[in-house]
Amino acid sequence: MAKFIIKGGRPLEGEIRLSGAKNAATKMMVASLLTGDECVLENFPNIGDAEITAELCRDIGSEIEISESRLRIKTREVKNSKVLHLSRRNRIPILALGPLLARVGEAEVPISGGDKLGPRPVNLHIKALEALGAEISVNSESYRASAKNGLRGAEIEFDFPSVGATESAILASVLANGKTVLKNAALEPEIIDLIKMLQNMGAIIELGADRDFYIEGVERLHGVAHRVLPDRNEAVSFACLAIATNGKILVRDAVQEHLITFLNVVRRLGAEYRVVPEGILFWRGDSASEKHLKPLNIETAIHPGFMTDWQQPLAVALAQADGTSTIHETIYEDRFGYAKDLNSLGANIEVSADCPGNSRCRFNGKGFHHFANIGGPAKLKGGKMQVRDLRSGIVNVIAALAADGQSEIEGIEEIDRGYEKIDERLRKLGAEIERE
Repeated sequence: MAKFIIKGGRPLEGEIRLSGAKNAATKMMVASLLTGDECVLENFPNIGDAEITAELCRDIGSEIEISESRLRIKTREVKNSKVLHLSRRNRIPILALGPLLARVGEAEVPISGGDKLGPRPVNLHIKALEALGAEISVNSESYRASAKNGLRGAEIEFDFPSVGATESAILASVLANGKTVLKNAALEPEIIDLIKMLQNMGAIIELGADRDFYIEGVERLHGVAHRVLPDRNEAVSFACLAIATNGKILVRDAVQEHLITFLNVVRRLGAEYRVVPEGILFWRGDSASEKHLKPLNIETAIHPGFMTDWQQPLAVALAQADGTSTIHETIYEDRFGYAKDLNSLGANIEVSADCPGNSRCRFNGKGFHHFANIGGPAKLKGGKMQVRDLRSGIVNVIAALAADGQSEIEGIEEIDRGYEKIDERLRKLGAEIERE
């Protein structure tokens, strides 16, 4: 098991360029299964989740070539519609059901894995596919689907604007017979980028009001060359790194449109940012008085609200604020595993199952620890940590770089799933980080 050895306590400064978005690139690989033509993805991230998705696609019949940040993928024919085993797992395989049903009428893929964030039920995926005419069965190892009469357009209303279920429905309906209406769909930038790719492949997808999508099925899709949008989760991670270490970092290719909610939080926190042609510059403050951070109350929400993946790296900065901050997690029921790690370094975080005040979310009264009080300011000191999942892993790294002394982080393969060559890139900012 690989680990990072980090010596922290120094401000990090310089420039770091964003990779292509993990949450878009892997879905685009699956989207390429909808055509027998070649698809080219530029700004492609060489990360662990992309390797897992490539394994899935190759088992299905894809020819894949990766050169630096460019991926070429072509699936002339579906040679295998039943992929039962992968060397590692993420949540991508269930998204392949729609494309496989569209091309060959049957599919079987392994049960999803991914981050340990609670049960993450797939009922919304299944409900959408069944509405489109698929027959779905689930056992302990796999999802099995068939569409003997082909997929057909339908009206699908989601109980919750799930990103994955929205993607499943889009991928299944672009080649379906007739018109599909998706109501209460997710609107994340990565979904919009996927829609742009599909539209350039020949799909007809219209964005309506009130989270509605209108999709007219077409007979075939063709190949495409598409540039993957920059990873906004990386952008927030590096912004929080600048603030937590009292440094100054230019995050190249960061897009203001994707980060509006986060940028408002940066300003309320008392930190600074500046949008420049190259990206966005982040730092804590210019004078001694401006370097003091203010406590905040954060509530995660569906896009365009404060993203659930952003609360973990922000927690390191909140631990250094002058006062008590709170985070109310409303998207996933189990996302404060990192609190124990930060507390071991000297933070003061208390996690509760109670919703705050009058702000009741869907986890209220269900016993899920989804609310955190973060006392500050805390002086962090180095220690040993074990990565729990991808996003809490980057928290470990940020905390170790902000802490005085040496830290050891085990299980860094989880971090590699979403952050390309993170240690090499951080060293260019002045970080003392080594991989063992």
